[in-house]
Amino acid sequence: MRTKDVLVISILTRSGISTPTDASTPLDDYTTAQEEKKCAPEASLAPTSNLLIKRHPEKARVLSRGSPLALLNAEDKIIPAHGKALIDTQISIVVPAGTYGRVAPRSEFASRFMIDTGAGVIDADYRGIVFVLLFNLSDKDFGVKEGDRIAQLIVERIYTPEILEVKDLDETLRGPGGFGSTGGHNNLDVSSS
Repeated sequence: MRTKDVLVISILTRSGISTPTDASTPLDDYTTAQEEKKCAPEASLAPTSNLLIKRHPEKARVLSRGSPLALLNAEDKIIPAHGKALIDTQISIVVPAGTYGRVAPRSEFASRFMIDTGAGVIDADYRGIVFVLLFNLSDKDFGVKEGDRIAQLIVERIYTPEILEVKDLDETLRGPGGFGSTGGHNNLDVSSS
């Protein structure tokens, strides 16, 4: 592995604020002597306090302007009306220890174009290419171009407790009540309308 294949972005996990690289500069420009000190060899991709990003082809780009990190499309693609598409980013990541990556929608896509994201969890042990599942809720096909910002990557803390199987659970006021059980909808009298 060449050192410029892995970009390390510092994360302050206590506050969830990242200190990202400059978005206007191509990733190849980050391989200065200073940045190469931050590049990790393959053997050290164990639990870390940094967000590690590996570009797969040379053309893959990383864009970060604060937190969260923007995920970029690696190819032109059409998302059909009322359909979905799996969008390739051509990057792989390693999230900091005690966290996971959450792929979140871009507010502009959601509000202006009715494009939403789905299946947005990147587990701590996942090392494959990051894909973004986009849903088109509109009546028109929607095109994304190579290099478009398609989603946001948010690094969130996660608590993974031990799992204990029990015979019974403690009783609560709500009990087994599911959807709508806490909103008082059961008390509506619709017969007088």
